[in-house]
Parts: sequence; C-alpha cells; structure tokens
Amino acid sequence: MRDGKNWMHRAVAALVGCSLFLASGVTAYGASGRGALPETLVPVGYTVGIKLFSEGVLVVGLSELETAGGTAAPAKEGGLKVGDFILECDDVAVESTEHFQSIVAAAAGTETCLTVKRQGKTMDLEVSAVQCEDGAWRLGAWVRDSLAGIGTMTFYDPASGTFGALGHGINDVDTGQLMTLDTGSIMPSTVKAVKKGEDGVPGELRGDFDLQRDLGALYANTAGGVFGEMPAAAMSLGEPVAVAGRDEVHTGGAEILSNISGDQVARYQVEIIKIQDGDTQNFVLRVTDSDLLEATGGIVQGMSGSPILQDGKLVGAVTHVMVDDPTRGYGIFIENMLTAAGYGTA
Repeated sequence: MRDGKNWMHRAVAALVGCSLFLASGVTAYGASGRGALPETLVPVGYTVGIKLFSEGVLVVGLSELETAGGTAAPAKEGGLKVGDFILECDDVAVESTEHFQSIVAAAAGTETCLTVKRQGKTMDLEVSAVQCEDGAWRLGAWVRDSLAGIGTMTFYDPASGTFGALGHGINDVDTGQLMTLDTGSIMPSTVKAVKKGEDGVPGELRGDFDLQRDLGALYANTAGGVFGEMPAAAMSLGEPVAVAGRDEVHTGGAEILSNISGDQVARYQVEIIKIQDGDTQNFVLRVTDSDLLEATGGIVQGMSGSPILQDGKLVGAVTHVMVDDPTRGYGIFIENMLTAAGYGTA
C-alpha cells in the first residue's frame, strides 16, 4: 500500500513489533560500509513516515482462476510460493505490480521465465498465464511492491548524514517476509491520536505523513532497523551524546525519547529489568513514567525506534511490546543497530 496509514501488525510469540512484524537475526541487506562505530550520535525520537519499494514484487498469495475450460492455478503449478520475490520476467526487470501485470498480459499465455529470489537464493521458474472468463490473462499470484507506515527515528550521525529507525525490519504485512529494498524514503509525520495498549491488545500511534515531501533516502532494510541518509537541515535535531557499548548497559533506570503527540518529542522514564544475549531483543524494559502510562498504556506500535538513554548515553532503541503486558517490551543495543547499518565495515 502507498497511503499514510500505520502498518498493521501480528502477534508473534507473545510480543509484537512496535512498528512492523518481528524479524529474526540482524542481516545488513545492502548496508554499505559506514566506517568505524561512531563515538557520539544525536538521539532523535521523532516519528517519521516511511515508504519502501521492494526489489521486484513479492508474492503474498496464490489462487485458482476461473477459465472457460474450468479452473487453473498456473502460478502454483509453476512452482511459485508465497514469500517469493519475482525479480525478472524473460530477463526484463520487474519494476512494480502494474509492470508485472502488463508483462503477463503481453505474454498472452506463452511460456514465461520468472527469475525468483527465495530465502536469499535465485532460481528460474517457467509459468504460463491462463485467460480468465473476463478475457484477462492471469497467473493466479497476488503480488505487492511497496509498504508505507509510521515509525520512530532512533539516531542521526552528523558526520556521515546517516540515520537509523525502528530497531527492527520492515516486514510484509501478509507473509511476515523481510522486504527487500529497491528504493525508499522517510517523510515528516504528525501524531494525531493514540490508541492505548491493553492486556492482549497492543495500542498504536495514529497519524499521517506527507507523501509529497521526502526528508531522506533509505539504503538498507535489515532485521536490526532501517537506515538511510538525510541532510542535517531536513529536521530540527538536538545535540549529540555519547554512544554506550553493550557492556555499559545495566539494569536500572533509563529514559526514552518518544513523539506521542503532534510533532513534539518528550522524555519518559523506564527501567531496564533484564539484559540478555541476541541480535535484536537485547534487554527487557518496563515503562514507569506515569504520564506515558496515562497517555498510551505503555509501549505502543509506532514507538519502535524510540531511543533509549541511560547514564547520559545512547544505549539502544525500543523494538517490541509484550502483548500481554503493554508496560513491558524489548530493546536492541545501539551497537547492534549500528552494525546492521554498516558501521564497523570498510
């Protein structure tokens, strides 16, 4: 979809991503080298609109088709699976859902070679569209080429112009597949209302964003966050703070920066109650701030990426809320976000 609505989410293992689906493992898809890990970063906390266009089109469903001779399922019979990315048709790069549909229509039932990426591996499949009762040529594959929604920017690096957001990846709303990134950008966002979280029902920030004005361009969608580049003048930013190593993060008091009303960022008190190993769910936190609890019930969707500060240093970002207790959620170490962004590589 390409509108200004929040992404929809699905509970996985009793928790839900605060902007998108839960993703496992930090894999820096397309993240280029950013140099050494920075010693200071600007913690941000603003919500932003994010739009992402995938590489090729993603298969989100397969169906049988009604034809003059009965029913047929050419996509399924040709070996396509939900979660496949269709990159090319007869060596022509697929640019969008509309482009893919036009190629299928032009082939008019002749055998077509689809170049598909499945779980990181590329393969070729032979399929032939069938003519449906309405005269249109179809494969019986539902496809998607883009997603749009609201999340929170975690950090900005004035030295390189790099920003990071979400703390987890943008996953397709139907398949849970991490979307491959072709192009994408962030836009200004305004929070209009809050749906409070309750036990068993995660809340959400409700807002909209300007699809016509880009603040910066994305270069990577990873399980550890989404990353891009933006000129410093694109938004009002605070001062840099020191970046904490993972060994400096400890249980005890901390605070998050979050934008839950309009375009204003405020500080809220939280407590880190557990630290654990992993790529993305590095610590458990609990909201203790009475103002935030009154306004949101705790952690809600749209707050993914809210920077977490402890002892005056940037230590990580909010990533997920526990569905059965919206006052608690997970965070990712800032070091892991930076690694996913491409820092620490040449």
